[in-house]
Amino acid sequence: MTESLPAVSVTAVGVAALRAYESRRPDRLFDDPYAAAFHAAGSSLLPVAPGETPQGGLGALFARQVAIRTRFYDDYLLAAGCAQVVVLAAGLDARAFRLGWPPGVRLFELDLPEVLAFKDEVLARQDAVPSCERVVVPADLRGDWAAALRAAGFDPGVPTAWLAEGLLVYLSREDAGKLLSTVTELSAPGSRVSFEHRSAETRDGLLARAKATPGAERVTRLWQGGLGGGAPEWLRGHGWAPTVVSHAELAVEYDRPGDETLDGFVTAVRQSSTFR
Repeated sequence: MTESLPAVSVTAVGVAALRAYESRRPDRLFDDPYAAAFHAAGSSLLPVAPGETPQGGLGALFARQVAIRTRFYDDYLLAAGCAQVVVLAAGLDARAFRLGWPPGVRLFELDLPEVLAFKDEVLARQDAVPSCERVVVPADLRGDWAAALRAAGFDPGVPTAWLAEGLLVYLSREDAGKLLSTVTELSAPGSRVSFEHRSAETRDGLLARAKATPGAERVTRLWQGGLGGGAPEWLRGHGWAPTVVSHAELAVEYDRPGDETLDGFVTAVRQSSTFR
């Protein structure tokens, strides 16, 4: 099934394996009951069977990052209190099904048509039922995805919680700026956005270690770096108030081993429409 998926989307199957592993831990940070089904449905780039401990390669390298990242974004989206949620490059994200959303939430999932088709086929076999209003938007983020989102019923006048999980690293600085500029244009005051943030990349940092991992080239060659460490400055310059939290700080909060070389996160609140 994954043979028809773009390379950048096939990696999502491997990440699902890591979410399946975390979900089976007695001290799990979250529960994703669909992750194992996503992994089982396709050939993962990360050689980890659902529920098994990652033993090497990218699986071992990213297991802690994925666990903390998933929990952080779960909490961020539920705490945002926004009636509209947009998940960019949604991949195999199942938050529309597994989180306890308050009444009235409408969640938009944007990704390539073939990715969403794969996802919906797996979810249908699981008899999955969304816990909010879920709107699937087939769109290429390199094109006019804003028009597709509006056509699907998105209201730019309503405060929105945006999530760009595991996305910006695959974009150039210019393309990451274009994507976030579109998000800004569509965001009413009070909207929120969150994505991974690396304050500085060291020679033993996560990306450097990943690039040195045998067999990882299929994934790492797709990385372009996004905004790098300049995300907070970009956001402040475009009418957002950013807050940065490190992986190590979250590890303490979640009672997990910390690693300063792993990505932290930036969350920002839309302050005004000055730049729209």
